Amino acid sequence: MERGMTLSVRGLRVLRGEREVLRGVDVDVAPGEICALMGASGAGKTTVLRAVAALQPFDGGSITVDEVVLRPGPLPVQSQLGALRRHVGMVFQAHALFEHLSALDNVTLAPIHVLRWDRGRAESVAHELLESLGVGARASAFPRQLSGGEAQRVAIARALAPNPSLLLMDEPTAALDPARRGALGEKLRELAREGRALLVSTHDVDFARACADRVITLADGAIVPA
Repeated sequence: MERGMTLSVRGLRVLRGEREVLRGVDVDVAPGEICALMGASGAGKTTVLRAVAALQPFDGGSITVDEVVLRPGPLPVQSQLGALRRHVGMVFQAHALFEHLSALDNVTLAPIHVLRWDRGRAESVAHELLESLGVGARASAFPRQLSGGEAQRVAIARALAPNPSLLLMDEPTAALDPARRGALGEKLRELAREGRALLVSTHDVDFARACADRVITLADGAIVPA
């Protein structure tokens, strides 16, 4: 892994039956960098993110996040993934908040149940993140009571709660109007300035050009040469 690199993906291969979904993908993202992962639907963008977050097993290559290394084969059991969960935050497409939990409880869920923080610490961090993202007043609201933009910001707060060094985002602009896309871009640049590495899957060419330091394009599971 290169010096100072937060994420290093080497030769990533994912098979689904006879089909090779990812064919030897290499991706590096450094602290303070926003890297956009682009490509048509089915190109493998989400599969890359899910493999990095240990939500998707892979068949070849390696993934290194800071000092945590993932290898091919079955996913590690959850008890072995604590270090990775501290280093990686993921914002899913369509936010994927738990509908039965308030915004605050969505944000505190992983710190309390995965990282074993006490509730006071978890709620303090959650309130601070929600305020910084402009949704502090919505802490007690349930996902169905939030607008699309509010739900997305709560999802970002949830991903940031463990203070990860790497933030993964899957199609973050899909449900946003142009004004909210601009605000999201500003927030991502702020997160990068804090030293985080960001890997963002997107179809939005204008957003990628305006926000990303670097763009990687996938087609049929492989990187398209620049």
